[in-house]
Amino acid sequence: MGAKKIRVLAFDVFGTVVDWHGSISREVKALGLDVDPNEFATRWRQGYQPAMAKVASGELEWTLIDDLHRMILDDLLAYFSIVDLDEQQKQHLNKVWHRLSAWEDSVEGLNCMKMNHTICTLSNGNLGLLTNMAKHARLPWDCVLSAEVFKKYKPDPNTYLGVCRVFDVDPQETMLVAAHQSDLDAARACGLQTAYVERRFEFGKGSPKCVSGSSENTLHARDFIDLADQLAHKY
Repeated sequence: MGAKKIRVLAFDVFGTVVDWHGSISREVKALGLDVDPNEFATRWRQGYQPAMAKVASGELEWTLIDDLHRMILDDLLAYFSIVDLDEQQKQHLNKVWHRLSAWEDSVEGLNCMKMNHTICTLSNGNLGLLTNMAKHARLPWDCVLSAEVFKKYKPDPNTYLGVCRVFDVDPQETMLVAAHQSDLDAARACGLQTAYVERRFEFGKGSPKCVSGSSENTLHARDFIDLADQLAHKY
């Protein structure tokens, strides 16, 4: 338990709140593209970190995730030799990231946590994407915060500390919730408390991931319902 009461819960979104892999796989399958939908989804996500690294290094100027996703998509379409999509279809496919489905426990868990805490996103996704996603998946955020607000992508400290500045709270009064240990490590280095949430099938049922987390996290939860219960008892 941290030294101070948790006032703000900031959530990583892709993989933690929403099932990006399953959502993209289903959409690719529905489009009838002649590709393995699971491989397509995985490769699209794999381009995410290298693309953001180009922004962080200055190779690219500040670029929204929507635009980075489109750059990666264009490369993917070339890689898979997909040539029969027109521009409107490409734009629609790129916006699949706005239409990701929530994990089964996400909405109920968020509503429970919202009763006693301010809940917000802290995602590298841009504001429009996150807002559309919230509408689509019925995510009850009190506030949508994005790397776009801070013009820095996670794990830059300005993102985590930016949440504290927005709500005028101490880092120890802020908890990052994520299914990715590297994200939590970066937040903890900035003084935030951290909660690891198990998302074993983030990369699909065929590629379960280790969900052991780290003993340095403040909390470790099976899902959002479990996390809400732990928070209710401890904070």
